[in-house]
Amino acid sequence: MSDKNRPARIVLLVTAALCINFIDRGNLSTAAPLIQDDFHLTATQLGLLLSAFYYGYVTCLPLVGWLTDRFGAYRVLTGGVIIWSLSTLLTGFAGGFVSLLVLRIMLGVGESVGFPCASKVLASNVPVGQLGLANGVLGFGYLVGPALGTLIGGYLMAHYGWRPVFILFGALSLIWLWPWMRAKSIVQEKVEVAPADQPSFELILRQRSLVGTTLGHFASNYTFYFILSWLPFYLVKARGFSMETMAVIASSAYLLNALSALFMGWMADRWIRAGHSPELIYKTLMGFTHISGIACMFAMVWLPVAGSIAALFLFQLISGLSYPGVFAIPQIIAGPQAAGRWVGVQNGIANIAGLLAPWITGMLVDQTGRFDVAFALAALVNIIGFIGWVFVLPRIAPLNWAAAKAARGE
Repeated sequence: MSDKNRPARIVLLVTAALCINFIDRGNLSTAAPLIQDDFHLTATQLGLLLSAFYYGYVTCLPLVGWLTDRFGAYRVLTGGVIIWSLSTLLTGFAGGFVSLLVLRIMLGVGESVGFPCASKVLASNVPVGQLGLANGVLGFGYLVGPALGTLIGGYLMAHYGWRPVFILFGALSLIWLWPWMRAKSIVQEKVEVAPADQPSFELILRQRSLVGTTLGHFASNYTFYFILSWLPFYLVKARGFSMETMAVIASSAYLLNALSALFMGWMADRWIRAGHSPELIYKTLMGFTHISGIACMFAMVWLPVAGSIAALFLFQLISGLSYPGVFAIPQIIAGPQAAGRWVGVQNGIANIAGLLAPWITGMLVDQTGRFDVAFALAALVNIIGFIGWVFVLPRIAPLNWAAAKAARGE
């Protein structure tokens, strides 16, 4: 295979892994109405189960970032896929709340490898002028995952129950390992950085840019996981749709989100190659997304059914525009020397939103019997994202790690 095609093949393989990653993590949301009925769970218990994934996920991300920078993406991603696939499969045999909780935590441990490994691959192999499209392809993969999982999973669950679907999806996830193992030689050819040339964790944590990207990513994740975790339940229980209709609406919205990310990744690269500043492009996109997100969150809960669905689709369209930047920005700033650890830290803190959004929403629904306050909170969190991306993040340009280390006497 030529050097020209090698990075594209690697990006497509990692994209497929993230697609599977999001299919498997979203299955519980699709099955939530059925699992609640089977195990007689309260909304608070259901929210805790939806949050449990992130206990394993968030805890492991910084460690996974270090492992990825130290040992490479190939071995780390391989181990993670095995863990998350088996966790998904075994969920089909869960006997109650406790076993579901444990398996969701294990799923989070396995899936924590996804973004640090993907960012390491992209930062090492893709030029800055092509990172937008690469992250757009990556974004399409992980955003189309919920669309496929909700549509196919929702249909199968409506006809066969939720248990067989988890067993099937877990077994199918393991198949990805076959092409990944065949690609071992080309993955190992990525740019490697000697440990002595890598910035320390302490130096990375001192960067103002990390604070900005993490705040922005946290807010983006809160609305993303709020919708991903509770949309199927909301459509069925609050808006009265059937499982089949819910699956069509939710999967269509997720697909629009994925296509929007892919389009904007391509457009961002075109603008950068035309001479426009990555800082201007990405900061404008991120700021616009969060301002629009405020209006969409309120519209989704306060408008009648038709208007609510329209607001859902508008939100998915606009939010998709920002997703290439969520990881392209740290890849540009951190570079191959630190992309794995930077994204491990950023993604770890940002995914605390995954702990909070499903759990808080469940408690608010139990206490109020409505979704109004939960949607209002999701709207307000967007203010944090706007501040992080636009004001706290100083500039979007590669950091000179050698100069930074010399300044600190490292």
